[in-house]
Amino acid sequence: MLWLIVLLALSSCTKKDPNLLWSEEFDTGTLNSDIWSKTPIGASDWNNTMSPQEDLYEVSGGTLKLRVRPNTSKPTDSASFVTGGVWTKGKVGFHKGRLEVRARYDEHQGFWPAIWLLGAVSDSWPMGGEIDLLEHLNSDSVFYSTVHTQYTLDGNEEPKKFATHAFKKGDFNLYSVTVGTRSVTFAVNGEEFFSYPRLEPEEENQFPFPNHPFYLILSAQMGGSWVGKPAPIAEPLLLEVDYIRYYRTDEGGEVVTL
Repeated sequence: MLWLIVLLALSSCTKKDPNLLWSEEFDTGTLNSDIWSKTPIGASDWNNTMSPQEDLYEVSGGTLKLRVRPNTSKPTDSASFVTGGVWTKGKVGFHKGRLEVRARYDEHQGFWPAIWLLGAVSDSWPMGGEIDLLEHLNSDSVFYSTVHTQYTLDGNEEPKKFATHAFKKGDFNLYSVTVGTRSVTFAVNGEEFFSYPRLEPEEENQFPFPNHPFYLILSAQMGGSWVGKPAPIAEPLLLEVDYIRYYRTDEGGEVVTL
């Protein structure tokens, strides 16, 4: 009888959630190139210090570590800092459903870690929509969750496009977003705190989120007009991701090859 009880206990612990469609556990020791690419340098605040330098990227101990450090390549590169970021663009997309990311991050003046989604469409930003699970500024006691669309960019302030919430500072937190046909809902550590609704009657470009898949971006960002001027750092700053899991909900969920 004892062996049966033990067997049943192990089975209940290891049974896969039938709604779990996809996961990235970062347990292989290398960055999976079938899922991820390093985000290239660009002209925006979030990506103008991105670099492919290997020491900014590490998969070890079951986590992905993205770093920020002072730039040692001057004068070839004029940036004060170099930062690491990865995305699933052109590889893996998520259409509706619930996405969960367990992560922690350092705090520092000018540090701007982010976990976010962009619509996998050919139109220019923000026509496909943007969903920011997490943006943290400096040493704030709260983080931001936000949606962006052409409707919000046009200056429409209702419904409210963002909310802030407290988190366990210095520790891992579970950030999640659920995309449905009528709302985008954010939660942290299992607690829902903000939902962005689809307007009825519909407004043009207000709610593109269920119309197409989104790709995921993890970015250790430094400096910019929102977060402010960075302070010097003695040691690299870190955005660390434990796992990413994607679930089907009652309103759907699909992993898409982009």
